[in-house]
Amino acid sequence: MTCRDNYQARGRQKTEVNLPTLAADIRDLVDGQSPADPTFKTTFVYTKISAQAVLTALTTEKGYPETALPCRQTMGTMLNRLGYHLKKHKK
Repeated sequence: MTCRDNYQARGRQKTEVNLPTLAADIRDLVDGQSPADPTFKTTFVYTKISAQAVLTALTTEKGYPETALPCRQTMGTMLNRLGYHLKKHKK
């Protein structure tokens, strides 16, 4: 008898797996405020909205509870995975 474990299934799942409608709701919120890359060298879309503002909009406009949503840094990672690039503020 050989014991096999599912090593790749270990760890925490991505937030999109736990909340399947989250990616569509993020795109709905961010698409209106995202111009394309002006040089057209990348496929990233630059967003003017911050990750914290996306989290706030998800709770107020879409009705997600704050406990179900990820933290600000994870939201920034999710935005990058969805093809949005956060622009840093110029001083």
